Amino acid sequence: MISVGIIGGSGYLGKKLIQFCNEHPYIDDFTVYANTTAGNNLLSVFPEFKGFVNNKLILPIKDISFSHDVYFFALPHGEAIKLIPSLLSIGKKVIDLSGDFRLDSAADYEKWYGLEHTAPNLLKEKLYGLADKKNYYVNDAKLIANPGCYPTAALLSVLPLVLKYGSEIISLSIVAYSGTSGAGKSPKTDLLLSEMDGNVKAYNVHKHRHEPEILQELKKNGFISHFSFTTHLLPISVGIYSTSIAHLSTELKHEDVIDVYEEYYSSSHFVRLRQTPPELNWVVGTNFCDINVSVKGNSVILTSAIDNLIKGGAGQAIQNMNKLFKWEEFTGLITKREKDVSVY
Repeated sequence: MISVGIIGGSGYLGKKLIQFCNEHPYIDDFTVYANTTAGNNLLSVFPEFKGFVNNKLILPIKDISFSHDVYFFALPHGEAIKLIPSLLSIGKKVIDLSGDFRLDSAADYEKWYGLEHTAPNLLKEKLYGLADKKNYYVNDAKLIANPGCYPTAALLSVLPLVLKYGSEIISLSIVAYSGTSGAGKSPKTDLLLSEMDGNVKAYNVHKHRHEPEILQELKKNGFISHFSFTTHLLPISVGIYSTSIAHLSTELKHEDVIDVYEEYYSSSHFVRLRQTPPELNWVVGTNFCDINVSVKGNSVILTSAIDNLIKGGAGQAIQNMNKLFKWEEFTGLITKREKDVSVY
């Protein structure tokens, strides 16, 4: 049994972490830390937890205990970096859900996040935590950088193609859509119901912070081609939908590409290959990523869907924790082992 510290526990990701930690069979206790909600009781911040989460005081972040076995950070970018180095220095394990350690380069972090990176040595030491990547091993990692929500949906759908046909890819374009919870809990005028209801819009075109993260991981796996990434907001609260279009120099057979994906995800508990493009309703509220592969000539279209707060956030973080402590990776995430990867 372990003890967990949830740092930034009053936001959307923090709420999901609390739910998963509360139900996890190997977590003995957890403590919630926050800034603005510190001093409040948990049930006053999340009254919906009454009856199945014990009420407890939310502690100020400055009073973080060093007694926990693992720490989840769900703070805004630029905040986790102030605290994580001191925990690592005393041998603690950290899973960071912010963008502070996802990029490998301090210069890239400063360019895309507009902040100075004060712990550049940790960028090379961290483990990028795409939990369903084939041959992904946590081993004795001390710092796991949990991937962003868009990168999770995009990378899981395109990595098998890049690994197998990377030298033949001429261009890759990823167009993705998110619910408004991806922007966090802080109030923003452009995310009001009256602004988003019945509306769809692109945003941060050519300047989304997840673009260098996706490209970084693609390049590590042999990608050398033209790339574009465009994000949109949907009038929903939860979900990520990603459509990736790859043009290749040669024609491919549909069944050959399907074989690549089935082999790549044959051991995955949380990636499900679908015969038709997935729907958000199939994955919202779960840690699954559903993927469809369509091949026509030298064009491959990949669609994927995830819950941005779970698979793209807290669920993947719990999955990484399970790997870290060598538990079954689905522990606390699904009550029954279900796998739907051989549907073709």
